[in-house]
Amino acid sequence: MATITYDRATRRYPGSPQPAVDALDLEIADGEFLVLVGPSGCGKSTSLRMLAGLEDVDEGAIRIGDRDVTHLAPRDRDIAMVFQNYALYPHMSVAENMGFALKIAGMSKADIRARVEQAAKLLDLEPFLDRKPKALSGGQRQRVAMGRAIVREPQVFLMDEPLSNLDAKLRTSTRAQISALQRRLGVTTVYVTHDQVEAMTMGDRVAVLRDGVLQQCDTPRALYERPVNSFVAGFIGSPPMNLCNAQLVDGGAEFGGSVVPLPREALAAAGPERTVLLGFRPESLEINTEGIPVELDLVEELGAEALCHGRVGEERVIVRVDGRRAPKTGETIHVRIRPGEHHVFSATTGDRLAA
Repeated sequence: MATITYDRATRRYPGSPQPAVDALDLEIADGEFLVLVGPSGCGKSTSLRMLAGLEDVDEGAIRIGDRDVTHLAPRDRDIAMVFQNYALYPHMSVAENMGFALKIAGMSKADIRARVEQAAKLLDLEPFLDRKPKALSGGQRQRVAMGRAIVREPQVFLMDEPLSNLDAKLRTSTRAQISALQRRLGVTTVYVTHDQVEAMTMGDRVAVLRDGVLQQCDTPRALYERPVNSFVAGFIGSPPMNLCNAQLVDGGAEFGGSVVPLPREALAAAGPERTVLLGFRPESLEINTEGIPVELDLVEELGAEALCHGRVGEERVIVRVDGRRAPKTGETIHVRIRPGEHHVFSATTGDRLAA
């Protein structure tokens, strides 16, 4: 297995005013499952393709283990990639698809068959080895694409949005299978997705990108509990964190007619700013008889819980409540932010203030 190092790796496309990936510094440990996540156009797929050798590295370097692979051909990097569209050969059986790379490499038929059968057992594909891809479901095709990567026994797995073509229920079960399989095999894996729920549930660590720049790389829990800026705060979490403008007053921030106490460190870090971004997650709000008034525009009843979408003045907020005691659309409820469950960000830079 191997570590992976992005050393200020940069990719510029001709005619583009800014790099698609800008000086990416990232260390990925041996056997780690790292997820690259961010909105469309943030550079996550380009970063993966740079590692795979499918995109040039204009500045900086990329290393796999002790080898500098910056300018090596893809076939010389000892990686295996799983694509979004499966990329299976329609005229070949499942077994032939899985073993094709080994056949090209000159491996004996007996060894190919042994590896294919071993991977098929891991992936519950044994009954389908003689079928063609057209006779398989989307989830089964994705497992064949995984099997094709596994039989090569590479140092690194690369996965580019492999679940995006599956329906919601199948995505949930398949991501659990991929996570369990990766931990069983112990192969260093870099996984790209735009789905932050997928990222949070699968990754040992998650790297959040925006406009080609790495914003934060940490464990899912750390990203959730201590985002470094308002972008990460608003991107991580479902539903996302509420981010509202609040005015600084003595001892705290005034929001919705109530004062949210802030520590002196946060007030000092704000400097001359009198307006900050006050962040609080939907589950960090609790209904009480007084507090911040929220006029409800929509209540989504989801069974065990309900999501209340409403307004505090001009600011939009979401409140997560017990589904058995959900208020009605059109009501005004009063909420308070639980002590210690708020976040404060600069209204100009978006950076986290000490809190």
